[in-house]
Amino acid sequence: MDISALTNVSSDVIQSAVKNNQAAQPKDESFDSIFSNALNMVNETNDYQNSAESAEIQFALGEATSTHDLMIAQEKANIALSYTVAVRDKVLDAYKEIMNMQI
Repeated sequence: MDISALTNVSSDVIQSAVKNNQAAQPKDESFDSIFSNALNMVNETNDYQNSAESAEIQFALGEATSTHDLMIAQEKANIALSYTVAVRDKVLDAYKEIMNMQI
């Protein structure tokens, strides 16, 4: 969402959102940076999966008694995995579309 048109608004919250949005814009859009970001996303998803599995083991062994913390770890892992699969599917669709282009 582009909120750069809101720079003349006097609200401090909106101005800080504009600054954060401008700072979050990717500076380097090379294939290497995009690929490394994708690998970082996969590694982060793997870390969430490992954390959830560790929480499940601790809960099963009785070392952790908080079902709330267990559920949070499982949901983080589930959401990260769903997001990673969705991104992978979109990348594969884009690849197939490029391969089907007529030159």
